[in-house]
Amino acid sequence: MTTLQISSSEPTRKGFLTNYPPFRYWRPEAVERFIEPRPLNLYIHVPYCIQRCAYCFYKVTTLGDNRKAEIDRYVSALCREIEHAARHFHLGDQPVKTIYFGGGTPTVLSKDNLSRIWEVIHQHFQLDEPEITVEAEPVTLIQSKADHLKALGVNRISMGIQSFSDEVVRRTGRVDTEEQALKAIELAKSTGAVVNVDLMSGLAGDTDELWAYSVERAIESDVHSLTVYKTEVYANAGYYNDLKHKSLTLPSDEDELRFTAHAIERFEKAGYLPVNFFTFTKGGGYMQQHATSSWQGRETYGFGVSAFGLLRGHALQNTSELSRYVALVEEGKLPLARGCRLTARDLMTRDLALGMKLIRFDRKEFQRRYGFDVLSLCRPTVEALAADGLVEVTPDALSLTRKGILWGDYVGHRLAAALETAGTSAAPGASCTA
Repeated sequence: MTTLQISSSEPTRKGFLTNYPPFRYWRPEAVERFIEPRPLNLYIHVPYCIQRCAYCFYKVTTLGDNRKAEIDRYVSALCREIEHAARHFHLGDQPVKTIYFGGGTPTVLSKDNLSRIWEVIHQHFQLDEPEITVEAEPVTLIQSKADHLKALGVNRISMGIQSFSDEVVRRTGRVDTEEQALKAIELAKSTGAVVNVDLMSGLAGDTDELWAYSVERAIESDVHSLTVYKTEVYANAGYYNDLKHKSLTLPSDEDELRFTAHAIERFEKAGYLPVNFFTFTKGGGYMQQHATSSWQGRETYGFGVSAFGLLRGHALQNTSELSRYVALVEEGKLPLARGCRLTARDLMTRDLALGMKLIRFDRKEFQRRYGFDVLSLCRPTVEALAADGLVEVTPDALSLTRKGILWGDYVGHRLAAALETAGTSAAPGASCTA
């Protein structure tokens, strides 16, 4: 960062101020960085599931509530939105690095509908050998669907297993079995894609013994990546009403923390190392590029009902109402419903809070991007977190400790709060609009 030098306290009329920073700091490489197209990530939301899980708070609907014609209509609207947004925002000029099909359960879509979406993406974007991820559920991944994913070029499959205990899974409202889960994992692996298995700590009915069993089955599945998500209950989840009426008991926070600590220990012994504070991969490789790019502030455009992303300094989200989404797109309109223009402070805070998810936050890159050392902006909070054994500070980085990995979101919240208020009492997010 450059500073304007004033050589004397005496006023002078010399020195015509034409620009800032002074031209002596301008470099040819800055032009190269400006001309180079910004990489882009795409998110595609598929809101359909075979069953709604009791813990789920995402915008999904079950197949039982939808006819084939309705799903086909949604896919048609999705394809039309992709075409419209790509033209409107000139997204075709940006090289696509990742494509993520999330939901919901993308593998419930027919092969024809998956192909339709894939074809329109090919037509409107520059694909730069992207990582292509599809979320899957055991009962939806059959041989023909696995073969089709391979034919489409899908190179990463994320299996939502959650638990290998049939009893725990049954209490979530799902019908999967351990046998189906293991078979689906083998099908996913047979495609040649990188395979991730999701587990959830703190589900109803889980115990130390059942959780340990799930962890061992996950390790034995020999996939490339293992993820542990904490069970969180929101008002639109099935668990919520049961908890409210005291007809359900979930493992306590202490139980869930113990479960996660056990998983980390077992994963490490099996050679799965943390690449963020809830994902562990063989030898620390097989990094999931989509989330990583998003957390590092790279642009993402979200397509489909309720999908959100970040484009040119604006956080954007589509309408969450399925019927309204389809109607808007069919009228030739973008289905965007709300957004937020991120200020410089917002961008710095976002980069820090989300960047800590990757365990090691690069202080030098932050200073190159924003002109400040992050430690100078929130030193008291960083020192307090270090004193609690949650972070480690080096000249180049701010990193989560082993203990900090267990408390990653807490660290992120603390740092975000510190950076939001650093040097000002103004409320953040003043530019956000519904």
